[in-house]
Amino acid sequence: MSDTIKEKVKERYGKIALTGNTDCCCMPGECNTDDSPMDATKIIGYDSEELKTIPEASILGVGCGAPIKFADLKEGETVLDLGSGAGIDVFLSANKVSKSGKVIGIDMTDEMLEKARKNASDGNYTNVEFRKGDIEKNIPVDDDTIDAVISNCVINLTTDKTNAFKEVHRILRAGGRMVISDLVTDKELDQNQINAEQWCSCIDGALTQEHYIDSIKKAGFRDVSILDQRVYMEGEKVNGRKITSLVIKAIK
Repeated sequence: MSDTIKEKVKERYGKIALTGNTDCCCMPGECNTDDSPMDATKIIGYDSEELKTIPEASILGVGCGAPIKFADLKEGETVLDLGSGAGIDVFLSANKVSKSGKVIGIDMTDEMLEKARKNASDGNYTNVEFRKGDIEKNIPVDDDTIDAVISNCVINLTTDKTNAFKEVHRILRAGGRMVISDLVTDKELDQNQINAEQWCSCIDGALTQEHYIDSIKKAGFRDVSILDQRVYMEGEKVNGRKITSLVIKAIK
């Protein structure tokens, strides 16, 4: 099942890269078909003025929060973005760490990587790099080299979240921080209830808040805290489940 889900995720996000997500297909309920990816991105908390400073083609409206608002990135830091897509958070981070810092984007979808690299070239970003990788198996980064890891609604796409968090823990420096947005649910699904298409929308793979936090702690993190939360889809239930968007911070 995990291989099927992974292929579906690649297929879904490859399509989004090619279409620019003009049909707002990733986060149903957070935006409607009349919204642009820019509108959807503002809805989930991104700063309008900051969005004007990065390539517009990097804004696809596929997140569920704005972790970069809480990451407190500083000049000269090395930052990694899990599931970097077309590069929105990479470019926003690059502006914050400036030329003395560096930002690495990790994605497993070839179409997204191609789009992100073109955006970097078009925007003359010299302090960013995009690498292909499977975040729950082997993030292509050396141990203890990253100051901050960010991610926006990507961990839920994995089938082994604890493994993904272990990989994040491995690459962070001692004292480094992880700040991520993701979705949690009030009720997890049994294996026979899982739909690969819904998993691609970060729905069927959602854990309860308790289990999600536990998976972070099992990976070795300390000082796990919830920085922000909001009800997803205005409180409507998705397949009988209540979904909540969280921003979570944890320290190595």
